[in-house]
Amino acid sequence: MLALFMALVITLISATPSKEEESLVNNEDNDDGDASDSQELPTSLRGISRFLAQKPARATMTCNKYPRVCRVAGSPGPDCCKKKCVNVKTDRLNCGMCGKKCKYSEICCKGKCVNPMSHKKHCGGCNNACDKGSKCLIGMCSYA
Repeated sequence: MLALFMALVITLISATPSKEEESLVNNEDNDDGDASDSQELPTSLRGISRFLAQKPARATMTCNKYPRVCRVAGSPGPDCCKKKCVNVKTDRLNCGMCGKKCKYSEICCKGKCVNPMSHKKHCGGCNNACDKGSKCLIGMCSYA
């Protein structure tokens, strides 16, 4: 029982942020640009718990401050919406432009919300066009 209590106390002590950590968090949230960019992260691990010391401290590069970060290889998309890199041609939550959401049954194809269950040019998925004379039913061309 005593060991559990000691483990709980150690966990609570290590979970409370130190003054250095609070200043780092406050500086990251500051959008003044020049003030937060000029400060460097501390090199000393003094005052930081050992759990935080395991991960290297790094500055978060968001696309609202660095728009080119969305254009690097491996990025989810070239466009920046709400500090996240997205592709507005395929993203259901940002279809065609930031903040434009598709309905539940729709998907985003070429920046437009379409219903893949009945759309002739996007039947069952994006760019899956049905042949002339066939219809798109239940997401399949010429089902009947």
